[in-house]
Amino acid sequence: MADHSALNVPAAAVQPIASRLGEGPAGRKPKPVLSRRNIMLYGILFVAAAYYLLPLYVMVVTSLKGMPEIRMGNIFAPPMEITFEPWVKAWSQACTGLNCDGLSRGFWNSVRIMVPSVVVSIAIASVSGYALANWRFKGSELFFSILVIGAFIPYQVMIYPIVIVLREIGIYGTLTGLIVVHTIFGMPILTLLFRNYFASLPEELFKAARIDGAGFWQIYLRIMLPMSLPIFVVAMILQVTGIWNDFLFGVVFTRPEYYPMTVQLNNIVNSVQGVKEYNVNMAATILTGAVPLIIYFISGRLFVRGIAAGAVKG
Repeated sequence: MADHSALNVPAAAVQPIASRLGEGPAGRKPKPVLSRRNIMLYGILFVAAAYYLLPLYVMVVTSLKGMPEIRMGNIFAPPMEITFEPWVKAWSQACTGLNCDGLSRGFWNSVRIMVPSVVVSIAIASVSGYALANWRFKGSELFFSILVIGAFIPYQVMIYPIVIVLREIGIYGTLTGLIVVHTIFGMPILTLLFRNYFASLPEELFKAARIDGAGFWQIYLRIMLPMSLPIFVVAMILQVTGIWNDFLFGVVFTRPEYYPMTVQLNNIVNSVQGVKEYNVNMAATILTGAVPLIIYFISGRLFVRGIAAGAVKG
């Protein structure tokens, strides 16, 4: 056996392993699941979840009740007899001003407004953010500063000038005019997100592609786009939510036959004709908010990843 004292090795370091087995594991003991900290944390989360889910619960159960049951006054009670008639009426029969065709027309108007607005604004903003991050030009920083300032200008300040411009070019009161407005107002914040995201990617990839002779569009299409799914999801969610939930632009820049879903929902809820049908109003509200909710549930994780990556550099 080797003489460990000659190597100046401490005695504790050469103790037999068997003698250490009885000492137990080292480090801190695991905290109990029902600790005071966990109870407080989950209690707060439960209260917050109940605060936000309770109105949704009331909306759902109310939309499944008939008016005689609603008049009984217990809004938290589940329906004694489930009926989908309020949903059918909200979709195809409720009056939204002079028309009584429900939310169906407004839904398709919103789709026709949202799809081109989202596609065009994201396409332009992604290319602009890529150029600002990797292809610096003279005055790019000044341009970026103006862009950031433009992202936070209140919409209300620019409504009247935009009305005049749209009227002069002949698209005021049309879906095309509203698509142009949503596209323009969405680009500043989207460009900021794309610019920050592309700036956070390894610069060596861009330099290597340049050395290999790749140009502007080759680098964008073959290198940047495949790595940018999270930020594209963020941009899509922001645009879809903002455009779908918009009321101000929809009521200002379009005519009644082109009203989006939110404007028609307002007309249904605030209608003063006949009896106030709360079940129809609740069903109409849920139908109007269904599209953004579904998109959030499907792509929520990618949204968190993309928004974190897009905020790395400013």
